[in-house]
Amino acid sequence: MRLLVLGGTEFAGRAVVEAALGRGWEVTVLNRGRHEAPAGVRALRGDRTAPGGLAALASGEWDAVVDTWSAAPRAVDDAARLLADRVGRYVYVSSCSVYAWAPPGGYGEDAPLVEGALASADKTDYARDKRGGELAALGAFGAERSVFARAGLILGPYENIGRLPWWLGRVARGGPVLAPGPRELALQYVDVRDLAEWLLGAVERELSGAYNLISPQGHATMGSLLDACVRVTGGAASLRWTSAEVVLGAGIEPWTQLPVWVPAGSEGYDALHSADVSRAVAAGLTCRSVEETVADTWEWLRSVPSYAGPAGVGLDPAVEAEVLGVPLGS
Repeated sequence: MRLLVLGGTEFAGRAVVEAALGRGWEVTVLNRGRHEAPAGVRALRGDRTAPGGLAALASGEWDAVVDTWSAAPRAVDDAARLLADRVGRYVYVSSCSVYAWAPPGGYGEDAPLVEGALASADKTDYARDKRGGELAALGAFGAERSVFARAGLILGPYENIGRLPWWLGRVARGGPVLAPGPRELALQYVDVRDLAEWLLGAVERELSGAYNLISPQGHATMGSLLDACVRVTGGAASLRWTSAEVVLGAGIEPWTQLPVWVPAGSEGYDALHSADVSRAVAAGLTCRSVEETVADTWEWLRSVPSYAGPAGVGLDPAVEAEVLGVPLGS
């Protein structure tokens, strides 16, 4: 198989490249060159947001293209129109955010969608941009040659969002850790490598259409995730399970200040952790264990000691200490 990846050096794109190389595929990447591509790929340079930024793709044919773009839909539109006659299938990593807020618990791919930005639009907001990207791919490749992987929470090595890395870093520091309850709270996420393998399988099976791409509910819980963080980092931390009422009463923001966690019963919980993923499972989605995802992310994180994580993710130590009623730094 000949695969073109737009990007291919960070998180999801990198996982796709590594998975494709592992299958013996011929891989081409197009990016700005700010990060080094994995060995074994054909690397092309181009900034898809700049005039002429796709010039390196003026020739060439591929069986599929994988695109993870999350901003202005026109970048997807430009690429899709350029490649429509020379690529077999457009695989777009979209998002469950394309569903109209707030989707009900158990929502499937037929749930109502947001009004997408025009395919030729500049950046608007995340949900409309992702739907706009879908519409751009549809416009150029049609329904039979487009695949939309509507991902939810993505975790795993190379994570540049900072959610699991923040938890690992916090637990590694040890001491009492504010663990938002309940510990049996069901989570949905997808390991980035499982996402990548599914995408490549979709190319091989010549799939089309939209798929919710996250683990089945029950695959993980808040307890299994944080317990794994304690184990892989050496067990120096003590999880202090705290009710949602106490957490919210302290003014702590779910999802951002306490990454991954959203209180049960909220609109956000249904949207982020209660999607119906039966269609993706039937089409080959398999999910590795929580322990493996956490352990491999920790191994990667230790290999990049300069990792600081994005700003705005995680809880201030002083707030945590105040809620737990312990001295700061204990």
